[in-house]
Amino acid sequence: MDQASRALLDMGQAPELYRYAPEELLPLHIEAADAVVAERRQQVPILDRRAREAGIDRISRKSDLVPLLFPHSTYKSYPTTFVEKKRWKDLARWLTTLSSDDVTTVDFDGVTDEDEWVDRLRENGHFVIATSGTTGKCSFLRHSTEDRARKADAFARQLGWPFARADGSRSYFWLGPHIGVNSATDAANLGASLWSTPDNAFFLTDERLRLTDISRLAAMRRRMADGLATPGEIAAFEKQQQARSQALYPGIDAFIDRLLDRRNEKLSISGTWAQHLLVRDRARERGIPDGAFHPESIVSAGGGIKNVALPDDYQDQVARFYGDVVRTGTYGMTEMFQLMNRCEKLRYHIPPGLLPLVLDQAGETLLNTEDVAGEVVVGRFAFVDFAITGRWSGTITSDRVEFDTGTHCLCGRPGPTILDTITRYRTDDDTIGCAGTIDGYIRGALAS
Repeated sequence: MDQASRALLDMGQAPELYRYAPEELLPLHIEAADAVVAERRQQVPILDRRAREAGIDRISRKSDLVPLLFPHSTYKSYPTTFVEKKRWKDLARWLTTLSSDDVTTVDFDGVTDEDEWVDRLRENGHFVIATSGTTGKCSFLRHSTEDRARKADAFARQLGWPFARADGSRSYFWLGPHIGVNSATDAANLGASLWSTPDNAFFLTDERLRLTDISRLAAMRRRMADGLATPGEIAAFEKQQQARSQALYPGIDAFIDRLLDRRNEKLSISGTWAQHLLVRDRARERGIPDGAFHPESIVSAGGGIKNVALPDDYQDQVARFYGDVVRTGTYGMTEMFQLMNRCEKLRYHIPPGLLPLVLDQAGETLLNTEDVAGEVVVGRFAFVDFAITGRWSGTITSDRVEFDTGTHCLCGRPGPTILDTITRYRTDDDTIGCAGTIDGYIRGALAS
């Protein structure tokens, strides 16, 4: 790792994570970006080709990075036939085009599905994280062993900020599975290791969250939404989902009862909005009133609202149920390691080792330039995460953000900050201008 990147990550070790002003960080950000791009160009030929065609030799300003950023969809740009026909070596060739190390040397004999493919890579030192979107196609992102350690370190420093510190002193309840290779299970296990101890960490189920099941579920929902699923397919799908739910119900009730029985202790509870409503409903069955939790308990809620029927005021209902507890907030994603924590004024702060870039909707023009200091710019969020070495971390997301370039947040800490108004662009893949170009590079690399 280059000296500037290391310095930025070390700055994040300070007791107050977000004390550095933008003018202090910018020179280091540019120096680190220049060093990282130079190194990754030697390791990731697609990045090198993109830089050559864009005429980028050095990174001397933030805007130089824009043509080099990979759309988030790049990490699911492999041909679907690689999975359908179990061409695991070819899938590894695709992943190698986006990684700083060659993963094709791994032996994939005996692998039968995506989960086993990721397991085999991890067994050989390639810590791959997977995520599944609404299309049913998984994204795969490679990290090194050192990356994994840096991610754990970042979580240890950032979880709970600014209200609490993850010191292993709480009972931890994750309202979901913890076995699997996707980003959610990874976060669950990191959270458990930091907030609690093994005998006080509890998960909704010990059943493995399989990528194949997630992909199949997402694909069927897409077929149903597009009107392509037959009545027979829909009936079989609904029957299968009902059977899975019924099998889980006894375990869910036992899990929630354990959580409710410990409500007078300091807890850390994380889950989706729908899962928190399940806890609320079970509490009402037991006659437990709203606001019965320890005031120092930490409750994190978010996500899980797609394809789920929730009341319009679901957030207010969850807030009333838990009462006056600590509510932390983070903005992050599978593609990054370092969390952006929400302060007391509901603004997300950016750690020193993360370079934020706000682009126009097409992902082609930088908006948070130095000449808009003090303004709120609205656009597509992108970033470079200097903690990641297993791949090129420059990424364009599907998120629309309001980015306050002011020198200070309303909480008094240095800016810039992101407002708590984050949404997604609906046609994200189609409107990122460079997506087709990067995909073309990958197809060319696979054909060679």
